[in-house]
Amino acid sequence: MSTPSPVHPHASARRVTLVTGAAGGIGQALCRRVLQAGDRLIALDHDARALQGLPAVLAEQGVSAEDLARLHPLVADVTDCAGLCEKVAAATAETGPVDVLVSNVGAARGPTVRKTTPQDWQADIQLNLNGAFHCVEAVRNAMVERGSGQLVLIGSVNALTTLGHPAYSAAKAALVSYTRSLAMELGAFGIRANIVLPGTVKTPAWQARADKNPQVFEQLKKWYPLGDFATPDDVADAVLFLASPAARVITGVALPVDAGLMAGIRPMAREITVEDY
Repeated sequence: MSTPSPVHPHASARRVTLVTGAAGGIGQALCRRVLQAGDRLIALDHDARALQGLPAVLAEQGVSAEDLARLHPLVADVTDCAGLCEKVAAATAETGPVDVLVSNVGAARGPTVRKTTPQDWQADIQLNLNGAFHCVEAVRNAMVERGSGQLVLIGSVNALTTLGHPAYSAAKAALVSYTRSLAMELGAFGIRANIVLPGTVKTPAWQARADKNPQVFEQLKKWYPLGDFATPDDVADAVLFLASPAARVITGVALPVDAGLMAGIRPMAREITVEDY
């Protein structure tokens, strides 16, 4: 008679999702949607105070006490690979192994080439590119061993065209290539990897620009074919789809969530054709 295989003490039908940058604007939407979908959530952020306040924020957004009970906050720095891997390992000893990684951390420093210092360049690459690599490293081996896993990286339309912030944009462009490498190499282990590329999203990260120009959002709308911007929930919708069984044969995809920005620029087309659109 065969011996039954050991069962993880936390094993259940619920998936375990790790969201980084959990306390930010998009991060909060991701956390809310993951919990409401019934998953266990490891909510990772470097800001301990913001992470401490996350349950209250999510409760205000409609997350029930029952769903919040599946929230596991984790303070960690994604730029420290060894420390990150150690903390994720400790967290998963309680939650069970990570089924879905959403690598959402991102920020930009130098706005232009001339204003980007060597320190800015290193910081943007370290956070936006190396940080995502470190997050994948923290979960990759366990996913390979189990023969399943979902990796969803959050990039930017800056990966596809020039919209300022050159170091940030270079990092996000590199993430597209890295995502395709993950998809190609890890597919044999049942692991899918995709990247979501948001356009303008109204989050607190835009507040400094809005302070400089209160009309910035209205002025930007003309560049978007839908005349609107993605919300954090729109980004979360795309992530949850890519991580779901409905996307079981979708891997290596770079998906703009950008109200059509990457489809074309209507004001420019109008000037070229001298036609109304």
